Amino acid sequence: MRRAADLIAVQSLNSSASPQISAEDKALENTVDLERFLASVEQRAFRMARYAVRDTDDALDIVQDAMIRLAKGYANRPVTEWSALFYRILQNRIRDHQRRKTVRNRVMSWMGHGPAASAADELPDPVEMAPDTARDADPAQRLMLADAGEALERAIEALPRRQQEAFLLRAWEGLDVAETAKAMGCSQGSVKTHYSRAVHALRTQLGEHRE
Repeated sequence: MRRAADLIAVQSLNSSASPQISAEDKALENTVDLERFLASVEQRAFRMARYAVRDTDDALDIVQDAMIRLAKGYANRPVTEWSALFYRILQNRIRDHQRRKTVRNRVMSWMGHGPAASAADELPDPVEMAPDTARDADPAQRLMLADAGEALERAIEALPRRQQEAFLLRAWEGLDVAETAKAMGCSQGSVKTHYSRAVHALRTQLGEHRE
């Protein structure tokens, strides 16, 4: 994956072209902060996109485009706002990709090629999440953790899209309710509802794997 620093290089050069030293220093500090932020989220964002669109190249394009859009449009926003903004951009790009894929599948179906349109309409929007296995665990424990991770992935994949987003943004990315609402483009009440339903569904699905 292309490094975060490369993606924001042009943006940082443009923003630091001020004749005032203080402005240059501020632009440099902002660039460093943005590079650190993008580096901290790019791998997880890539996994989310890859699992959602089921294609490595498309996932790379989606993540890089989301990173570039954040750098170009929101680099001067407070650092505390970047996480919610980035994940909202990422989710929008994923949805755009899936909408285009659905249209393509419908056209191919009408032409007698590709999957049926009804199947394309029902494509899930899952994102990958699995617990890390302990390196020092014994073989039996590693097998148990692997089984639990697979069960968790299947359970998350079965969640409705909005419940997936709410759960992963809250539980995986650690966004609070307000940040998640901003990322999802909905009210805080909707976030709470989606998250609560997702947790209930996961608890029911995971059963014996919950421990």
